[in-house]
Formats: sequence, structure tokens, C-alpha cells
Amino acid sequence: MSVNALLKNVILTPFNLLYAVSPRLNAKLLYRLKTGKRLDLDHPKTYNEKLQWIKLYDRNPLMPRCVDKYTVRQYVAEKGLEGLLNELLWSGYDPAEIPFDRLPKAFVIKVTTGSSFNIICRDRDALDREQTVRRLRRWLKARYIPCYGEWFYGKVRPRVIVEALLTNGPGTDALDDYKVYCFNGVPRYISVDSGRFEGKHYKNIYDADWRLQRGCEMAYPAGGADVPRPPCLDALLDAARTLSADFLHARVDFYVVDGRPVFGEITFLNSAGFGRVAPESFARAMGDCLRLPIEE
Repeated sequence: MSVNALLKNVILTPFNLLYAVSPRLNAKLLYRLKTGKRLDLDHPKTYNEKLQWIKLYDRNPLMPRCVDKYTVRQYVAEKGLEGLLNELLWSGYDPAEIPFDRLPKAFVIKVTTGSSFNIICRDRDALDREQTVRRLRRWLKARYIPCYGEWFYGKVRPRVIVEALLTNGPGTDALDDYKVYCFNGVPRYISVDSGRFEGKHYKNIYDADWRLQRGCEMAYPAGGADVPRPPCLDALLDAARTLSADFLHARVDFYVVDGRPVFGEITFLNSAGFGRVAPESFARAMGDCLRLPIEE
């Protein structure tokens, strides 16, 4: 565990203890600490408020399966969308068993839990295999912070998967990430993450008709240039609609490779419900898209 992660765990220990006693009170206090705002769980209005309600009261049994990067592949296939899956080269629980010599020159190694447990390998022969195995074993032992309330993580035993490295040609493997925000099974917004590997992370936000939501931001600033409408937008939205149909809210992520969508992952609590959404009118507009059971 890194020093920063250890320090974070120490700081959050009181909240972990409080979460075991009163998840609702913990959510209110942590929300105030993270956002500086009061959390109204009885009459949630904004996007983040409604995500906090979901983490406390929605126990959809499909969630644990769909946040795991291996078992979600089965879910996608069952929905008739197996053609959108990236090529799986290997999977297993022991990283020492990865058949490096049988892998292609370039690939991606992932631990199936966690948002940053990825190793991008562009040259198999240059990869430090011993260091890679040690890192993967450390990641496999990582546990989610209880007080964040994302109860569906850690229910499926984590494993290692190796997938093909997606590119749009030589020198273009830093693909944009298309995140589709679906509310009650309906895609409403798409954020496009660009420049993550160039040190300038931008996030443009569009509605389902690909109209740029000027002045609206989520965690990262909007990019300077408009992102062209992807040629497969309709197929991408149809897939997001199918994959989100079983949930109150789901963010379904895709890459666009050679003009076609490739499935990335499903997330239920964007930034654990603490991410900055600006301006407040946009936070409210996103909240208005989501109808909770208490509003019926």
C-alpha cells in the first residue's frame, strides 16, 4: 500500500467506524466534508444527492456482477452484445501464471476491481515481468474503503485479465473515452474524456443529440475543441440503453475503434457521488433525469 493510500485510510478510519453503525449519518457527514454541501436524503434533487440515495437504498443484485471487469463480460454477452467486447487474451487468479510468451507484442493487463489497476504494455519484450507480477499481487489485495458506501465492490473475487490493446492506428492508442450517463434506462448525456495520457485531462459533455453542453463540467474542465460526433453514436446509445435497462442509473463506458463502439465498463456511482458537477443548474438538470422509487 502506498503512503498516500495508507494516510487516506487512517484519515477515514472514523468514517469507516461510523459507516458500520449508521451508513445514513456517515453519508451526510462525508458528503459535507467532500462537497461542502448539505445532503438531503429525504428530498434529493441534484445528481450527486440522488447517487447518495442509491448507494444507501438500492441493493440491485446485478450490481456486484457488473462492476467486476470479468463477470460484466458475461452480462454484456447475455444482453446480446458480445460483439462489443474487447478480445480477452487470458484470465486467472495468479498473475505468475500469465503466459507472457504467448501474448502479442502489445496488450493491457487489468485487475478486475479498481479504476486504475491497469498496465499498458506496448512492447512485451521490454516488460519487467517480475515487477508486473508483484504489482498485480499487491492490487489483488486492495480493498475498497467502506465509508464510501459502494457496497457492490469486492463481492466478486478479483482476478487478473489480459485484453488486446485498443488503438486507432500507429501512435493513436490514447483513445477517447465515451461515458454514457443513463437514467432509468435512458441515455441522457455523454462525456468524452480526452488527453488523459498527455497530461491535460479534458471532459466535454454532450446531450444524446450530440449538442455540446457549454459551460458544464464534471470533475475535469471542458476541452478547448469540440469533439466530432462519432459515426457509431446511434449504436453506442442503443448499447448503453440495453446495458442500463436493469438499473436506476448506470454510466456505461465505451471506446470508439475504427468507427465502432467497444465496451469499457459499467459504473453505478460516478465519483462515488462526490464529484464536482458545475454549474448547480446542470447538477439539478442531471438529477431531474433520474426518478427514484421515493418519487413515484
